[in-house]
Formats: sequence, C-alpha cells, structure tokens
Amino acid sequence: MDSLGLNVLFKGDNFYRLLLGLVEALKIAAISVLLSILFGIILGHFMNKRHKIIYAILRIYLEVVRIMPQLVLLFIVFFGSTRAFSLDISAEFASILVFTFWGTAEMSDLVRSAIQSIPVQQYESAEVLGLSPLQSYRYVILPQAIRRLLPLTINLVMRMIKTTSLVLMIGVIELLKVGQQIIEANRMSSPNAVFGVYLTIFILYFLACWPISLMARWFEKKWR
Repeated sequence: MDSLGLNVLFKGDNFYRLLLGLVEALKIAAISVLLSILFGIILGHFMNKRHKIIYAILRIYLEVVRIMPQLVLLFIVFFGSTRAFSLDISAEFASILVFTFWGTAEMSDLVRSAIQSIPVQQYESAEVLGLSPLQSYRYVILPQAIRRLLPLTINLVMRMIKTTSLVLMIGVIELLKVGQQIIEANRMSSPNAVFGVYLTIFILYFLACWPISLMARWFEKKWR
C-alpha cells in the first residue's frame, strides 16, 4: 500500500477532505446544470422561431462558447472582471456563472436540434386531428423531443461534472485541489502519494459519473 501511495489516504482526515472536495465539485456542477437546462430550453425555443436577429445573436453566442476554452472564460470572469469592473465575486460564483454560460449555449443547441428532428408529418397529423398549436406542441412534439433530448442532456451533465476540475485554477477547493494539497503536504514522507491520490480521484469521479451513464443507457433502451 505504501508503494502505491495509498497510505496517505488514511492519515488524519485526508480521505474525508477528498470527499468534501467531490461534494464541492458536484455542487457547482448541479447548480450549473439546473440553470443551464432552464435557460437552454428557453433559448432553444427562441432559436426555433427563426427570427433572423434573435437567431443570429444566439448563433454567435453559441459559436463563441464553443470556440473559447472554459479555462479562459474562468480567468476572464474571475480575474478580469474583478479588476476591470471592481467586482467582488467568489471563485465558486464565478465558476457557476461560467459553467451556466457554457451549459446554456450547449443545451439551447440540443433543444433546437431535438425539436427540428421531429418530422413535419407529425405537425401535419396534429393539425388534422384538430389540435391547436399549443396542444400539438404539448402532446405530440414535446414528448418526442424529450426522448431525443434526454440522452444528450445526460451526456452534457457528465461533461460538466468532469470539467469542474478546471475551477482549481481560480482557487476553488474542489476534489483535484484537495488532492494536490494532500500530495504537497506528504511530499517528503510519502513520495508515491501522487499515484494513490490521483487514482482515488479517478475512482471518485468514476463513481459520480457512472450512475448517470447507466441512466442514459437505460433511457436509450427503453425508448429505442
């Protein structure tokens, strides 16, 4: 166990600190995901309206988010805005803001593509049945769009959970940051702590994302 560096996990409250770091990462991801889904559904609906000006603005927003790395956005929001505009924001709030900004863009595009993937015959059939546009959307279009959207949304959730590891760069004490602190504190007494700590971090991330992955597979099999 010493040769693998796992002994440091049982020193003091090191393992408990890693769990707290995981909770912090999942908290940031959970808040960001909920806000992204809410705002993404709204923006995705507007993208399908095909209003030229609104659609152009949302497309530019989506492309900016896709091109710019999340780490750069974190630096701009946390370090840049605090100095340029004399703002006093916490690293956690900056992280949630950036991940929501990113997740909303991704979610809105998923919503847009899910709705547009519904065959036009479905709209025509709903109209023949005498359903109003709102009823058609609620009872015919939306249920089919959700089936297409849910697996993609779950994939986005897992990506956001994994990407929370970047927030250590702006000082958030999450899982990876705690692991680095433990390694540094035991650098002399346990030189192999790097392997044991990062292996534990890998396992914790796996345990956090695996149930979500299983959920996605279950939905795909159920709705296939």
